[in-house]
Amino acid sequence: MTLPTDSDTIAAPATPPGSGGVAVVRVSGNAAAEIAAKVAGEIAPPRQASLRSFCDPEGCRIDQGLLIYFPGPASFTGEDVVEFHCHGGPVVVDLLLQTLLQTGARFAQPGEFSRRAFLNGRMDLTQVEAVADLIEAGSEQAARAAVRSMRGEFSSQVHILAEKLLELRVFVEAALDFPDEEIDFLADESVQRRCDALCADVDKLAATARQGTLLRDGISVVLAGPPNAGKSSLLNRLTGQETAIVTHLPGTTRDVLREHISIDGMPLHVIDTAGLRGEADLVEAEGIRRARREIDNADRVLLVVDASAPSADEVGADPMVDLPDGLACTIVRNKIDLTGEPPGIVRDQDGVTVMAISALTGSGLEDLRAHLSRVVGYEPHAGAYLSARTRHIDALRQAGLSLKEAQSRLAGGHSPEIVAEELRLANQSLGEITGEISSEDMLGRIFSSFCIGK
Repeated sequence: MTLPTDSDTIAAPATPPGSGGVAVVRVSGNAAAEIAAKVAGEIAPPRQASLRSFCDPEGCRIDQGLLIYFPGPASFTGEDVVEFHCHGGPVVVDLLLQTLLQTGARFAQPGEFSRRAFLNGRMDLTQVEAVADLIEAGSEQAARAAVRSMRGEFSSQVHILAEKLLELRVFVEAALDFPDEEIDFLADESVQRRCDALCADVDKLAATARQGTLLRDGISVVLAGPPNAGKSSLLNRLTGQETAIVTHLPGTTRDVLREHISIDGMPLHVIDTAGLRGEADLVEAEGIRRARREIDNADRVLLVVDASAPSADEVGADPMVDLPDGLACTIVRNKIDLTGEPPGIVRDQDGVTVMAISALTGSGLEDLRAHLSRVVGYEPHAGAYLSARTRHIDALRQAGLSLKEAQSRLAGGHSPEIVAEELRLANQSLGEITGEISSEDMLGRIFSSFCIGK
């Protein structure tokens, strides 16, 4: 996304489209107060809501509502900001917005308010992203994690690591600046210890961030298997409602059904699919093709089989049910209410987990939920979470790799130039998290995913 480089005054609705009691239209930029005065008359003192009539350029009243002025730099964007609180009808919002555009504002691009907040030093990149995560939070835990990151807790931990890393770089680079000194800086055991400690700290923060990404993004779980194994019944049991049609006839599910639930705050995107079998009519065959596509894209597949069927233990031998190599899969033996089999984990070895449940009675469902949390590494009671994204994980991983390389070079007695370069690369990776070191392309991708009013 390429944004204008000048200091345009921008405007956009800050509330979602649709009808409501109140809508907020936000204006930011050097001319915000001037534009607001043309539309609403005299502006009240900063941060005081005042009742005003909003009029178009011809003087016709559009609406009556509240006006609040936030002079920069103490505003969301760091610029002069004015908020118009009007009635929440789409026509009213559109008329007000068109009037603001006619009076000198430009329609904001996605994420442009947040981008200006970042560029003006009001927030770093992790805090800006946490604002978007808070808006999109799907659970209480995810919302609390976003608030902590928005307050700067994630950034603070990254800054502490970066400061320790910088101190170590200074010490190492002293060996480059004073090569003729008798002291061998890198032979000092404290250098190795500090590097070891930094590696451990980066790994610890990466583990915390991974929990945050699970809270934010969750996992995609596909229910697959032969017809009449109880996939739709399991979907209904997991969601707690009659989402899918359940009958005794095979092939009832023809299309893909998607539902969203959570396990201890972690979003779970559950996808029910058509039964996998060889003989199928044209419509069912299309359903099977779509099922295969979902299976290929899943984070995990629950291969549901009928525990009461004679072929339950030979499901892998069926070429229609057989799944791609390397796929993360759990075999779920359903209908144990018919067999008397105890619920829970039947077998967990060689990377294959077999579980026994009854979608009809709910027996074994808690074990299944706990299993899904465990296999993705989600720890619901690990402590305070921080909102994080995949790019943060990648940056921390890269910083860890550079530190481990420096660690190895130190242990091998290699030249300080190589060690210093690895430490510099680790520092650069940490800077990418908060946006202190960033490319225009990366910023464009991040802010383009934001809603217009942010």
